[in-house]
Amino acid sequence: MCAAGFLLRVRRTTTRKTTESDTAVTTTFRELGVLPLICDALERAGITTPFAIQEMTLSVALMGTDLIGQARTGTGKTLAFGIPVMQRSVTMSDPAYADLPQGKPQALIVAPTRELALQVSNDLHLASKDLGLRVLTVYGGVGYDTQLDTLAAGVDIVVGTPGRLIDLANRKALDLSHVHALVLDEADEMLDLGFLPDVERLLSMTPETRQTMLFSATMPAAIVSLARTHMRHPMNIRAESSYENATVPATAQFIYLAHDLDKPEIIGRVLQADDAEKMIVFTRTKRQAQRIADDLAERGFSAAPLHGDMAQVAREKALAKFREDKLKVLVCTDVAARGIDVRGVSHVVNYTCPEDDKTYVHRIGRTGRAGASGTAITLVDWPDIARWKMINKTLDLPFPDPQETYSTSEHLFHDQGIPAGTKGRIVDAAPVERKPREDRGSDRGGRSDRSSSERPARSRDRNRTRTRSGAPAAQDAASGQTDSAAPATAGEGKPEVSRTNRRRRTRSGGSKPTGATTTEA
Repeated sequence: MCAAGFLLRVRRTTTRKTTESDTAVTTTFRELGVLPLICDALERAGITTPFAIQEMTLSVALMGTDLIGQARTGTGKTLAFGIPVMQRSVTMSDPAYADLPQGKPQALIVAPTRELALQVSNDLHLASKDLGLRVLTVYGGVGYDTQLDTLAAGVDIVVGTPGRLIDLANRKALDLSHVHALVLDEADEMLDLGFLPDVERLLSMTPETRQTMLFSATMPAAIVSLARTHMRHPMNIRAESSYENATVPATAQFIYLAHDLDKPEIIGRVLQADDAEKMIVFTRTKRQAQRIADDLAERGFSAAPLHGDMAQVAREKALAKFREDKLKVLVCTDVAARGIDVRGVSHVVNYTCPEDDKTYVHRIGRTGRAGASGTAITLVDWPDIARWKMINKTLDLPFPDPQETYSTSEHLFHDQGIPAGTKGRIVDAAPVERKPREDRGSDRGGRSDRSSSERPARSRDRNRTRTRSGAPAAQDAASGQTDSAAPATAGEGKPEVSRTNRRRRTRSGGSKPTGATTTEA
């Protein structure tokens, strides 16, 4: 708790320093040489001052130089490569457009996930609204028809995931032979997802004279090898500290040792903290994400899952509602949530301990974006203590021994600013429907409690017996009848013989006379 409080004070100090430095910086997009039409579109969206990675990258990228940009997630990398791509693309109103192959893409941006591709595409649409550039987003999980029709009509910039881009290229619908700029966004994540062969194949389809920009939060050896093979004297720009996995300083981190059955209650109470806005909960499996989202929804919170088993339309709808503040909680798996950039995310909760330090940095990077502050909570199970100790040591964090925490712990309420008496539910549990007393059987033998007058009449032949054991007389006596109550009379045709007499046998194996009546002592 002391370490968490220390980080909280650091967060406030860092935020204050950032604000003071921002007021001192006078650099704008216009001063960096960005086209007025792009600047006007950005200013309408409230974007006027570039971030560090943008300021350091634009002057180099606008000249067509290959570069490798390294910056933490959430620091504005999209516009750092998006503005040069748009500015160096020729619009249809430009006379030089007549010299280009009509409708062929001029730029290609490759992203690891569908959600990130859509996010990049939205930013490009926003910044190029006054330019008239045609931007197409392609990804799997949806039909080909719309994408094929749009490509046939002509596009200027294509944003997509590696698998669908290769499929369209194999269909001869996507021609990359005239691309002048190629961007690999979140290249380290593409390597983690196993997209390196697909990326190299896409690179081979583009001209060697293209401009290649590679952006990554970390710099693994495979990325360095990729840069050496497919880039021409790239410039390495790092808007970071020298430590590649440094976490965002504006994010306060809390690590709790919690029981799995108590975690939904903890999350429900954190959602009612004083500074709680929107929350992203990360889980290890798709089934777990679905279960937690359903649990939070049953508690009264507007929650939805986001995982790979969902249809693409459902994933886009859930993400759109989350952006529009119609959802308060998004429960995600790592793959589905890669690259999600949503404003107003105040809390990130690791429902389970991350697999490694890179996953931890990626997850908590969903909050504290664009200079805002955020809170990251990690709920560690007892079997995951050793894994967390490795993450803590690698990232040099001050949480080697997480504090045992329950939903009723005082330090949880104090750390998160939860009002006293808060419960993890904002609606009462749905009552269990029970049948009325008269419709239920009693606990003894399942006999009905209704009176005999309410029972339906039974059309039962009381003259029949149910047993072969030779003791029907007692049952018949109880019903007020005996076997002799219906004797056979001579002269009325074939005498009526009871089923008992027909089936009775003597001890010696012989049968009694057909018309005889028997009485057992």
